[in-house]
Amino acid sequence: MPITSLNNMTVPTAGGTQVLLMPKLKYRFRVTLLGFGVSAATELTKQVADVTRPKVSFEEIPIDVYNSKVYLAGKPSFETLTLTLRDDASGEVQKLVGQQIQKQFDFMEQASARSGIDYKFTTRIEVLDGGNAALTPNVLETINCYGCIVMNADYGDLNYGTNEAATVALTIRFDNMEQWGAGAADVGVGIGATVGRTLGQAITGAGTQTA
Repeated sequence: MPITSLNNMTVPTAGGTQVLLMPKLKYRFRVTLLGFGVSAATELTKQVADVTRPKVSFEEIPIDVYNSKVYLAGKPSFETLTLTLRDDASGEVQKLVGQQIQKQFDFMEQASARSGIDYKFTTRIEVLDGGNAALTPNVLETINCYGCIVMNADYGDLNYGTNEAATVALTIRFDNMEQWGAGAADVGVGIGATVGRTLGQAITGAGTQTA
């Protein structure tokens, strides 16, 4: 079969047949926790089993008008992330997770941190292209989650009847995020991009219309 026939394996559009694009693959990723605990967070990068990507939602503001309703977007909120780590035999995962939890609250002295800046960290999730070793991987997407807090640390269970690795699952709450593209020029191309406040097609900051 001629290779050119593969160009037809896609969805036809009004603009004509377009070549199918390569998708990002779920298993090509890495996670780095910046400012987590008091030691090098790359130890955790090597032990990541899975992570959820961010979810954002807006509160709903209904406006009642005559015979109808109009809806506006209210305040946005991010759902928590779940990060699962394999619990290594050397104890590095437990040590780093314990350090972060102690930064948030000192369990021995029953003392809390003075302010959020004393314990908040950044979670960086990067989607990679599959490169490794001498073939340096390219980053296809970077998600930076800022103002992160560990809300729940689940040390899982132990079971004689399984062949699975022990894990530690973290539930992470964060304040804000940015989404970057593949290159240095693609910083802030998704969430966090510079987009003018618009009303129809005109950029404005003074309009008061709702729809």
